[in-house]
Amino acid sequence: MRGVSVRAATPDDAEPLLAIYRPFVLDTAISFELEPPSVAEFKGRIERVLGELAWLVAVRDGRPLGYAYATAHRSRGAYKWSVEPSVYVADESRGQGLGRALYEALMPRLAEKGYCNAYAGITLPNDASVALHRRLGFQAVGVFRAVGRKFGAWHDVSWWHLRLRPEPPHE
Repeated sequence: MRGVSVRAATPDDAEPLLAIYRPFVLDTAISFELEPPSVAEFKGRIERVLGELAWLVAVRDGRPLGYAYATAHRSRGAYKWSVEPSVYVADESRGQGLGRALYEALMPRLAEKGYCNAYAGITLPNDASVALHRRLGFQAVGVFRAVGRKFGAWHDVSWWHLRLRPEPPHE
């Protein structure tokens, strides 16, 4: 990963990060979105995450190559210490360790903010994502069978858990 740095995203990153994400929406079942969001919507997503959680970007020579972020796992109060992370890497940059670098920077930041659990959903099949999560210590916890329908087919989602810290800093 020579020459790659990881930094916090800003709303100004919306357009290049959306360019990384768009093919996942249009060409794969990895994202269950059916249409790519607009630049304004994507910018809003970044802004909403930056306050309480984290959104990171891997950059080389000023150009974003991938990103990782976390959102709330669920909206009800008892879930407030659990997050759902995601990582996306541009096609030409896959296989270079960027996903791992992004997650290795993201998880400690989430733990520092008091989050205790990360739950990652992986649309199957996705051997690269399964291998990444396994390498980082995530444990498989189950599969939601035929939970999403895209491109005229049902897709399973495998769920993975990583303990970020044993207890929240306060209740």
